[in-house]
This record gives sequence, structure tokens and C-alpha cells, in this order.
Amino acid sequence: MSSLDKFPGIKALTFDVFGTVVDWRSSIIAEGKALEAKTGIGADWAVVADHWRACYTPYMDKVRNGELPWTNLDTLHRMILDEIVIKFDLQGLSEEEIAEFNLAWHRLNPWPDAIQGLERIRKSSTIAALSNGNVSLLVDMAKHVGLPWDSIISAEVARHYKPDAIVYEKAAQLLRLKPAQVMMVATHVIDLEAAAGVGFKTAFVHRPFEYGKERRVSEFKLERFDLVAENFPELASLIGA
Repeated sequence: MSSLDKFPGIKALTFDVFGTVVDWRSSIIAEGKALEAKTGIGADWAVVADHWRACYTPYMDKVRNGELPWTNLDTLHRMILDEIVIKFDLQGLSEEEIAEFNLAWHRLNPWPDAIQGLERIRKSSTIAALSNGNVSLLVDMAKHVGLPWDSIISAEVARHYKPDAIVYEKAAQLLRLKPAQVMMVATHVIDLEAAAGVGFKTAFVHRPFEYGKERRVSEFKLERFDLVAENFPELASLIGA
């Protein structure tokens, strides 16, 4: 019996993207190194990547608390990058080079198991990206590496950012499903907790090196989630795909 036999009503799996499907950290570091090779302007790109990502939630919170109107993720990333240019002494970069570096988030590479696992899962269930990335970012990323989504659902549609409940509710509505018919897949506990709060089933996937091999993401109370897998192929096996 597969795990989805225990959840016969599940019709779709929605996937967090940054960190769960794609390795943002290694990808941003590689983009930074390529920029340095082109321009001769450099930095500790691992530190830059970590700082850029660390500002992600605080900037989304500016939207949540009304300090900023609705602002898509590309624009938030650029606001953070403008600070990074000053903080890491990258002022020698041209506007064109800065704008192109901001689009590095459109070119993130997947974890090695991601595409194989998604293709297996897609044979038995609808699979959809459910991400804070704006639509154009997610489309570009999917085309860049061949992510086989049936649907791309962006927080941009709800004009709220995860983990606000409305993002998950809107995803279920767009899929024409009840929340209980959807399983959220993520490596971030806060994402799964929020999805469970509106009635989604949940699947935790380990990405222990999301923040680099020197920094392991802590694991705790995983038994609260419906499924726990080491990677996407294992998740596919758990659901019988």
C-alpha cells in the first residue's frame, strides 16, 4: 500500500520552490563568481548569497505590515541587492550588470534529484509550484532547467506572501480542490505548518545542505507531518508513483 492510499482524497501536490526544489545558495554563488570573472569586481559570494536570502523574510514583512504596498519578489530582491552593492563594495558594477545579477534568481539550478522525482510524481498526481516567487520568475526558472510543472501558482496571485493562509487557500481554489485534497511539499517547517493550518496534508523533504555543507538545517518534530522523505525519489515511492 502506498502512502497516498492512506490519503485517497489527495489530487495534487504543491511544492515550495526556493530551497525545496532548487539549490538557491550554490546557484547564487556561481552567478556571483561568473559576474566577478566578467567584471573583475568581487566579493565573498557565499556571504553575499546568505545575506541576500537572510533579507528575504524581513522585506516580505515590510509588505505584510503595510510599510510597502504589494511588491513582487523581483522588486524586493532588487531592493536588497541595492543594499548589497553598498555593503559589499560592489559600486563599480554598472546598472545593466546589477539588473542582470538580480535575475540570477530566475536561473536557479535544481537539486540533483528534483526533476527525476517531479517527473515520477507527475505521472500519478497534479504537481504545482507554490512559491513566493513572482510568475515571470517561476516561469523563467522552469524553462531554464526543465521543471515539469502542471501549474505555477505564485503568491503574486493572492498578493500575499507565504506563510499567510490566503496563499494556500488561493492555491486550492485555483486547482478547484478542497484544501484536504492537496499535499504541500517543503523543506521549511513554517511553510508546512501554515499549509496544515488551512487543511493541506504535508510532506517534509530533507534538504540538509540548503545553507551550505557547513550549516545543517536542524530537524525537529517531523512526526507532525504526514510524510517525511530524504529526497524527491523517495517521496515519489512513498506516494506510490
